[in-house]
Amino acid sequence: MFENKKVIVIMPAYNAAKTLRQTYSEIPRHIVDEVILVDDFSTDETSALARELGISVFQHTQNLGYGANQKTCYFEAIKRGDDWIGSLRYCSGFKNFG
Repeated sequence: MFENKKVIVIMPAYNAAKTLRQTYSEIPRHIVDEVILVDDFSTDETSALARELGISVFQHTQNLGYGANQKTCYFEAIKRGDDWIGSLRYCSGFKNFG
């Protein structure tokens, strides 16, 4: 909670197992109520690691691309009644996205 507002961090991810633990450790948990990761059909251990870290995980059944992944992230956050959403896209292994 931050200023009595529910804060959710969304993490669109694809083959992010190598960077996920570090990225997650840098989230300011004292103000973030929930972290949601959407796995865009990774071929590594992204989902398993995210679950191990206590992150809420949603998995696509096929690779839909970065835009669809973001849409799923926002959809899931809105369903939870967020007040603020923060996106951490650098945790993903997407190419050509920064």
